[in-house]
Amino acid sequence: MLLTILASIFVFGLLVLFHELGHFFMAKATGMRVDEFAIGFGPRIYSYTHGETAYSLRAVPLGGFNDIAGMDPEENDAGERGYCAKPIWKRMLVIVAGPLMNFLLPIVIFFCLFLAVGVSSPSDRPELGDLLPDKPAVAAGLAKGDVIVRMNGKATEKWEDIVNIILEEGEKPIKVEFRRDGVEKQTTLIPVYDKSAERPMVGIMSSSDIRQPGVFEALQLAVYKTGYIMYKMVDGLWSMLSGGAKAELAAPLGVAQMAGEVAQLGFAALMNFAALLSLNLGIINLMPVPALDGGHFVTLVVEGLRGKPLGPKALYYTQMAGITVLVMLMLFATKNDIMRIFFGN
Repeated sequence: MLLTILASIFVFGLLVLFHELGHFFMAKATGMRVDEFAIGFGPRIYSYTHGETAYSLRAVPLGGFNDIAGMDPEENDAGERGYCAKPIWKRMLVIVAGPLMNFLLPIVIFFCLFLAVGVSSPSDRPELGDLLPDKPAVAAGLAKGDVIVRMNGKATEKWEDIVNIILEEGEKPIKVEFRRDGVEKQTTLIPVYDKSAERPMVGIMSSSDIRQPGVFEALQLAVYKTGYIMYKMVDGLWSMLSGGAKAELAAPLGVAQMAGEVAQLGFAALMNFAALLSLNLGIINLMPVPALDGGHFVTLVVEGLRGKPLGPKALYYTQMAGITVLVMLMLFATKNDIMRIFFGN
């Protein structure tokens, strides 16, 4: 439980910090006055003022904000340095800077991991890599480095053989013969059907072959990996919105549980998880939904086309509609998390 709490605070804090730093730096760069840069919501735990900006840490670490002067035209006390007084293109830059930082963070994470850990590629050897905690493989006594020799009497010469046998047997017990430190042992493995993956799972990963890249290659690989994951995420999101795939939503409760599970695999695994979540946050934030950055961007586009901003009532109702949609999605995702975590549904 403690590991889950710490991992969640670390991941959420890192993502929010980078996202809000994007808005903050761009607001400063375009000459806007930023009254407060905050991580978290609720009461202030710590605050430090430097120049015209207060930097604060708040009690609930599930978000953050920049208090940029002039966001409300009727309360602009910053004159030409207010958000509303700046040209539309500068306001657009401030809005998109947050999600762009969420796309930059994974590149930085992957780059550092490639240099520190190396580049790994899945091995075809029938050797176990990382094992997911509280899954059938761990319960059966298997461990990282074990070499699977036979399953239900069938020889496993490569990793594909292991995968195929698990799929063939479904949820039936599997007699596993494996080699550990040169000694052959036996155990019984009972797969569990995973509803999200729609197939039996035992919680194992293949071992990896690792090589050390140079700095330039590590950067290339980091950019490529980030771009590829973004493409797959956008493709998956489109499939869900078009009805081609089942919607799988996770609220902070579900994300916290995943962070705790991943943290048990080590710091590198947790950083990989943070990178994936950062990309997800960036993509979702760019959706044209009022109250999200994408919604604010669309509002600015409309202002540019009309030659004047939307009226206060129109802004109010669009923002409330967006907030209502987000709250409903959050409640739905939280319900799914509770059913999955506490009832196994």
